[in-house]
Amino acid sequence: MLRISDAFAVLVLGLCAAVHTGKVNKHKPWIETSYHGVITENTHVVLLDPPLVALDKDAPVPYAGEICAFNIHGLEAPFEAVVLNGTSGEGQLRARGLVDCELQKEYTFIIQAHDCGSGPGGTEGKKSHKAVVHIQVNDVNEFAPVFREARYRAAVTEGKIYDSILQVEATDQDCSPQYSQICNYQITTADSPFAIDRNGNIRNTEKLSYERQQQYEIQVTAWDCGQKRALVSAPVRIDVKPVCKPGWQGWNKRVDYEPGTGSKQLFPKMHLETCGGPLSSVRTTVELQTSHIGKGCDRETYSEKSLQKLCGASSGSTDLLPAPGATTNWTASLVTDSGRDSDLIFRFDGRQAAKVPDWLVPQNLTDQFTIATWMKHGPSPGLRAEKETLLCNSDKTEMNRHHYSLYVHNCRLVFLLRRDFTQVDTFRPAEYHWKLEQVGGGVAEICDKEWHYYVINVEFPVVTLYVDGVTYDPYLVTDDWPIHPSQIDVQLTVGACWQGGEVSKPRFTQYFRGSLSGLTIRPGKIESQKVISCLQACKEGLDINSLESLDKNIKFHFNPAQSILVMEGEDLENINAAVVKVSYINSRQFPTPGIRRVHISTTVQCFGEDTCLSIPDIDAVVMVLQPSEPRITIAGVERLRQPAADLSGPSGLDLFQDLHIASTVTRTDNTARYAGVYAGGVLEEIIHNLDYCDILVLGEELRPEAESLQLDRSSLLGMHLDATNSTSGMSIYGVDSMSNYEHVIRQVRYHHWHPATLTQRRFRLTCSELNGRYTSNEFKLEIGLLHDSEAGDHVNYMVAPPQYMQMVHRPSSLQHSLYPSHSSGVPSAATVVIVMCIAALVVVVVLGIYRIHLTHQQEAKLVETTKEADVAWDNSALSITVNPMENLTQPQASEEEEASEEDEEEDEEDDDDEEEDEDDITSAESDDSEEEVDVQLPRIHQPSKRGNNFDKATISY
Repeated sequence: MLRISDAFAVLVLGLCAAVHTGKVNKHKPWIETSYHGVITENTHVVLLDPPLVALDKDAPVPYAGEICAFNIHGLEAPFEAVVLNGTSGEGQLRARGLVDCELQKEYTFIIQAHDCGSGPGGTEGKKSHKAVVHIQVNDVNEFAPVFREARYRAAVTEGKIYDSILQVEATDQDCSPQYSQICNYQITTADSPFAIDRNGNIRNTEKLSYERQQQYEIQVTAWDCGQKRALVSAPVRIDVKPVCKPGWQGWNKRVDYEPGTGSKQLFPKMHLETCGGPLSSVRTTVELQTSHIGKGCDRETYSEKSLQKLCGASSGSTDLLPAPGATTNWTASLVTDSGRDSDLIFRFDGRQAAKVPDWLVPQNLTDQFTIATWMKHGPSPGLRAEKETLLCNSDKTEMNRHHYSLYVHNCRLVFLLRRDFTQVDTFRPAEYHWKLEQVGGGVAEICDKEWHYYVINVEFPVVTLYVDGVTYDPYLVTDDWPIHPSQIDVQLTVGACWQGGEVSKPRFTQYFRGSLSGLTIRPGKIESQKVISCLQACKEGLDINSLESLDKNIKFHFNPAQSILVMEGEDLENINAAVVKVSYINSRQFPTPGIRRVHISTTVQCFGEDTCLSIPDIDAVVMVLQPSEPRITIAGVERLRQPAADLSGPSGLDLFQDLHIASTVTRTDNTARYAGVYAGGVLEEIIHNLDYCDILVLGEELRPEAESLQLDRSSLLGMHLDATNSTSGMSIYGVDSMSNYEHVIRQVRYHHWHPATLTQRRFRLTCSELNGRYTSNEFKLEIGLLHDSEAGDHVNYMVAPPQYMQMVHRPSSLQHSLYPSHSSGVPSAATVVIVMCIAALVVVVVLGIYRIHLTHQQEAKLVETTKEADVAWDNSALSITVNPMENLTQPQASEEEEASEEDEEEDEEDDDDEEEDEDDITSAESDDSEEEVDVQLPRIHQPSKRGNNFDKATISY
């Protein structure tokens, strides 16, 4: 009973205490406002100052006066706080894992204490204020020093004592200054004539002799300030050089460049030897000399029209200096130089000029137009040079007024533009002068005997000159009155100015002396700088390999053509590293082979002196090797046999439906290439562009009233292609891929509105790359026609059974065969029908089958010996008709007669094909073979009565 009462009393006291506690837990725990702690990396316990202790004024009341937890608030702080004694409020801060000083040296977070509330569950507990905790991680010397370089190398000149030959450097990954700093270096190689200081500078302790020893290998180690030694020593190689002469060393005089290899370093091992002199700066100029290549450098040699199309130039330009031809004969009297890379260049020696035909001259230039040309010009002879006219538009007779002209005078470029009174009636700008000085002085660019690309953009009254893509404003503009209107015709000339009036005899004057190429005028539009840069862009030049790795202290500058590179720096080692990166690049697939000269000049400055060392210039050559010549091959069906009615249909006849263009090169080893021998090698197919394909009519020219070649303009959309058409054929031009040319040529169609007057037509297709530098084979296509009378004969002689029509409608894989074979199963099946239906004709059918079998054997032999196509099948041309007047009860007899007659005709056809060129036998007379049967069903195909019906979307150029 006593024990029960005691327990009851304790229970009552506990309940009372609980009730009392709920009433007296009035205070929050208290902690310090901030703590500072230290933890050593790779340990767990944090030493806090002051210690982590929480107090509660509700003590000693149970729960209310006790501390139950410390909570940490922070961004992923790797610490936790534990309660060591809830009654006293003592706690401890620990790391949840290993702390690494190298990852983070300090941590800051918030801590807060919680009391136990009103009971065991911690209900109604209170939290202290928030305190800031700063923890510092102490470092442990766990890392050994490591050298920055795996190997060190330096060179010294014999007979000199150096304060520092080179400096080695080691680093330590420990986080504290005590353990991360390197306090000492030591040379561990015994008996070496070198010493090293605390900063890693190596010097020689005695004068070195090249004759005694040319090279030294020493080992260097390092200690951090915690006396931890490097695990791996650094090898140092010091080369001893004899007394030197300043200059570039380690370069080759010739560098071979293989086309298509991209950027190639010119001097991979070159370095500048300055003989140890103290330098303040080094300036090196690398110049690529290409003035003897093409028009100043290796550029694309496509025709002017193709280049303009490729660069996105505005359409409508007029070529004033085209290649001489039947329709461009005004340049025939000029001296031309096609160059070594198919560049068309006209040379003027002061005695030649050309009149541009009136039909070609733009009649109205408007306020916006562009004149562009390539020009190479030297200084004019004499003390006071005369005007040298490139382009002149002047009065043809009576007067001597210049309406507009472009000329050179005293190495100045002048453009004259006299407006008419109908356009303007006030004193306006009329003459624009440019003086183009070379950088650094010297001869003006106009007279430097180098090729430059000049573009004059006119937005009247503003006229802008571009030279090699760089903009120039006129230094002088003179005004003049407009020209009075008159009925006098004008004459446009190139190479001089025409003086038709005020002289006893009309003549040329102000002759030009120099070279011109690609002279064009485009009325109504001006060119953008982007297009101008594209038209004159060099495809070869200097380059810097790994530009991002170039030291930031190196200053470099390219000229616009990237033929001159200037590099400047204060550190010789950085200059040497930069020069090693200088490269030559040629982006043309088929570059112009030959030598490119490279000239390097260097200026060295010392402290307090303008020039302390004289560095000799060096000259090297880049040998661009001969590219592998591509062999462009055009293949396809060379002979077509078509019903004449197909030519007058709406779609006409697709001439080159099975055309394929491919290009191959023969790869040889370098030894054979240097020797100029191409014995053997591997044939490899390559992909490159084409710049034109010509479809030429062989024989008589096309008659415009009866026939034409047509091409749907929509087939040119999205390509760099255009086309021109004439009675001689069609020309498709522009720089584009072989596949695009293939696609467009396959769309070319031949129309003839009166095919009854035609027996055959022959065409020749050739393609070119680089303006005729590489040309394809001559692909010839012959079209033979079957006329209505012959088609009727076929109907009378034979009506093909269903199984024979299936053989005619052969799959596309067989349509490409140049030698389609006859099927012996056709007449045998017909023989079974004949035997079953008409027993009296069995003997005749057997004889017919035997004759056909012999014919097939003869044709098979002919195919093997001649390897020439007799016919190409075209399913689209197949049409079937049945004579409704024919007695359908007698097809077997007709078929027998036709079989025997066709055998005789096939024998005649073989003979006729062999004599076709000599005897001029038409295809209709010689090509009646079983393969060319054209059985027609009117309800399937009805030939048009109108020969001039065609698709309105088709355009004849």
